[in-house]
Amino acid sequence: MKSMFRPAPLALTVAAMLTAGCAYTPWASEKPEPATKASVVEHYADLAHANYEDALITARALDDATDRLIANPTEENLAAAKEAWLAARIPYQQTEVFRFGNAIVDDWEGQLNAWPLDEGLIDYVKADGYQHELGNSGATANIIASKSINVGGETLNVASLSPALLADLNEVGGSEANVATGYHAVEFLLWGQDLHGFESGAGERPVTDYAEGADCTNGNCERRGEYLDAVTDLLVSDLEWMVAQWAPGANDNYRAQLTAADANEGVQKMLFGMGSLSLGELAGERMKVALEANSYEDEHDCFSDNTHNSHYYNGQGIQNVYTGTYRRVDGSLVTGPSLSDLVQQSNPELDARLNNQLDASMEALALMKARAESSENPMVFDTMIAPGNAEGTRIVNGAIMALVAQTGSIEQAARDLGIEALSPDDAGHAF
Repeated sequence: MKSMFRPAPLALTVAAMLTAGCAYTPWASEKPEPATKASVVEHYADLAHANYEDALITARALDDATDRLIANPTEENLAAAKEAWLAARIPYQQTEVFRFGNAIVDDWEGQLNAWPLDEGLIDYVKADGYQHELGNSGATANIIASKSINVGGETLNVASLSPALLADLNEVGGSEANVATGYHAVEFLLWGQDLHGFESGAGERPVTDYAEGADCTNGNCERRGEYLDAVTDLLVSDLEWMVAQWAPGANDNYRAQLTAADANEGVQKMLFGMGSLSLGELAGERMKVALEANSYEDEHDCFSDNTHNSHYYNGQGIQNVYTGTYRRVDGSLVTGPSLSDLVQQSNPELDARLNNQLDASMEALALMKARAESSENPMVFDTMIAPGNAEGTRIVNGAIMALVAQTGSIEQAARDLGIEALSPDDAGHAF
């Protein structure tokens, strides 16, 4: 079965090429050089660079949209900022496959995408039904309403809301739930708390939370705008740094280090990233935990009800790395030597099976996405995981099982390519 997510080759007859004025040479001379491990690792770096560049482009658009909202808080500008946030998630979620195996990404990623977060650290929350980490003294600190906060017995000056200050506040008091920066902090500032539980409906922050004077709701509107400005500026600068790490032509960045090392190390990183995101992170932490605990607090994009898209584009990132393809936000396609090419050379049957399994997991995630975005009776992720929701359970379990199945073939592909102990991260989950 041919992968439905891979581009079809451009087919021209000899006559058509001659009519178009194209030079024709025999097909045998047009065949590309066979993929090597070194060329595959080099192209992996190209994929990462293009993907992070798109994440930066869309983050800059988000920064511009939030600046307009702060300057002129209208319903139209709030809606535009939300749309910019949703658009920014599409490329970023595809980059998560680069996190596992590349320590430089994993060490950096928490500042951009840490979750779940105790949103009361940042702004006001409705106390009834607010679920936060037990014992977290920062869970209701409310930075926006305060010039100083006390967390874990330490008093901190938060009068000036700069990007550097917000970065320093991550995990304040030793709690991983104290997340002050990144996409989910921006999401909360745009949508507010989702108070609907397992029922349909996302956060409903009023635009007047950014209004001036007597029109301001819930207090501290100017500070809220300052926080939103600082956190989006930080998101952009963080992504600028990561784009530079993967940029070609430098001799002192991470790309240069990766491509200069033994190519087997790069191939191992690629397969480990695919397997770990498939198994421990996406199937385990992001779906199995939420489903088994029936916990809407454990959904990824919990304020916006965009979790189905986060899962879908995580899956797309896994497939991108195996096939060596990435569809950019401008519609152009990045393609080149791939893991699929390497596996096909040594074990065509395994390559076909893994491509089919990647297609199957994307189909399962596409079902989740389609059901959440249906025009009639949509069912978003936090409704799917509700107790007693048989249809939702089937959809989520279908995606989990597809991801588990492809991980087994990823491990076999590693063995075929001479990597004996891939051991993708299962995050402590048994499947």
